[in-house]
Amino acid sequence: MASPPGRNPRTRVHVVSDVHGNARDLARAGEGADALICLGDLVLFLDYADHSRGIFPDLFGTENADRIVELRTARRFEEAREFQRRLWAGIGTDKAAAIEKAVRRQYAELFAAFPTPTYATYGNVDMPPLWQEYAGPGTTVLDGQRVEIGGRTFGFVGGGLRTPMRTPYEIDDEEYAAKIEAVGEVDVLCTHIPPELPELVYDTVARRFERGSRALLDAIRRTRPRYSLFGHVHQPLVRRMRIGATECVNVGHFASSGKPWALEW
Repeated sequence: MASPPGRNPRTRVHVVSDVHGNARDLARAGEGADALICLGDLVLFLDYADHSRGIFPDLFGTENADRIVELRTARRFEEAREFQRRLWAGIGTDKAAAIEKAVRRQYAELFAAFPTPTYATYGNVDMPPLWQEYAGPGTTVLDGQRVEIGGRTFGFVGGGLRTPMRTPYEIDDEEYAAKIEAVGEVDVLCTHIPPELPELVYDTVARRFERGSRALLDAIRRTRPRYSLFGHVHQPLVRRMRIGATECVNVGHFASSGKPWALEW
């Protein structure tokens, strides 16, 4: 739609998070937008809705995937880790090498699907050291950094906080807080995890509270960005709410919806 005479053209950005292997829809996610923003979790280790999909069932089969989901959902994390140790011992394969090989296959497909330009940050299940190998010239990877899009400043902070799940890119609260501090005042604050509020961190299907960030919540209250955009919680109790002047939005579980969230100004 054309802008009224005398006004600058409008800018439209599409935002996705928790892609988890959905390369088909990712290839179309930037259509009609000036830029795509990705808030991480490209990798699919295990689909909790379909236990036949992901790196884990590819290696160990759906029946074992059923069992690991059962244990994790019951929060029996130590039993889950012991079960996984027995599975790895049984196949006699180097765990790190096998996982990296599978992740590389997914990254090759997913990064190739990114449109130009894409601005991306890491999720807690991602492997940051591999990203620069696959990010093409049209993809800018940001973590604790800022970028201007259409005259607005966007800040990016990737990764998650420590949990019993021990996913690949979990960091200490202090390190995460330092990245939030480095971003400073922005118009749009883009993170993988939400601010630490019960309504935003509770997953209604998994029936548990995920980790949110207190440092992120404090920064929102202090710096008052227009928007705080995030993902991580696949089926949140509340998808959006205001914290003072800031509209906080869970942009959705892209792996299942296949649809980006749109921001226009």
